[in-house]
Amino acid sequence: MRHTISVLVENKFGVLTRVAGLFSGRGYNIDTLNVAPTQHANTSRMTIVTRGDDATVDQIVKQLNKLVNALEVHDFRESEFIDRELVLVRVAVNTKTRAEIMQMTDIFRAKIVDVQPKSLTIEITGDESKLDKFLRLMETFGVLELTRTGKIALARK
Repeated sequence: MRHTISVLVENKFGVLTRVAGLFSGRGYNIDTLNVAPTQHANTSRMTIVTRGDDATVDQIVKQLNKLVNALEVHDFRESEFIDRELVLVRVAVNTKTRAEIMQMTDIFRAKIVDVQPKSLTIEITGDESKLDKFLRLMETFGVLELTRTGKIALARK
């Protein structure tokens, strides 16, 4: 089962290394990891997606809470959070497919951020299922390059 864990940490040197070391040292895998500053310059939020049963994730949360620089740790359950991800994808186009791709981009509320003679670069945000559906459609045209941010999440309060 996939779990989303949010960790508010002090924005200090070596914190990311300690968190990653906690996972690797215990044989846990990180599916996605996103780290960015918060509204306060001295803190950052880490959003970690990992797989495991409830007991495994409970152990991870306990270990994260023990880290000196961890201020808050939340294991989000379904409907307790809002999540988004960003994808940039470069898709092959020709004169016949350009209009169709542009129409699909509009349907998914994505943006074309770069136009080249033989490709379009598209930016799309949303939850994981929306992005996966869009990318499956783009595969039929030819995905030339792709990058994803990984999930970010905030608690519903």
